Amino acid sequence: MLVTLRARLVLCLLPALAACGTDTGIRLYPIKGPIAETSPSLLIAVRTDNSSETSGTISFRLPKPDKAKCTGTWSSVTPKVITKERGLSLTLRETGGKVKRSTEDVGGINSGEIYAVCNDGTRVEGHFVSGSGTQSGTGTATDTRGNTYKLLF
Repeated sequence: MLVTLRARLVLCLLPALAACGTDTGIRLYPIKGPIAETSPSLLIAVRTDNSSETSGTISFRLPKPDKAKCTGTWSSVTPKVITKERGLSLTLRETGGKVKRSTEDVGGINSGEIYAVCNDGTRVEGHFVSGSGTQSGTGTATDTRGNTYKLLF
């Protein structure tokens, strides 16, 4: 069976394209308040950037009647261990001294927050926890309209 160059290229790119589509960011599920009463199965998708870092920007839209556009920040406190090493070295490569510095994440649970302001003045604030080295977590958020959300990512 003869496979064309174009077919090979498509087959090679499929895993990469599938991975690009799987980053869904944060999701807000209304669990209490006016939005939960009118649309209990609503999902509010929050777009994030820098999802592999410890902070970044977020943006999303609240549902009707206002469809307010919201932008803000997410931040996570990720403890790190910094190791410094100094010493005398007599090798030709490091003659005179050796200085080394390394940084690594501490295993465990990290806490974080989101905060956003909408174009109609609504403010959304939430807290979450996530595992070290993972891009998943859970928490809650509230807004100034009286809504409470389950926060998942």
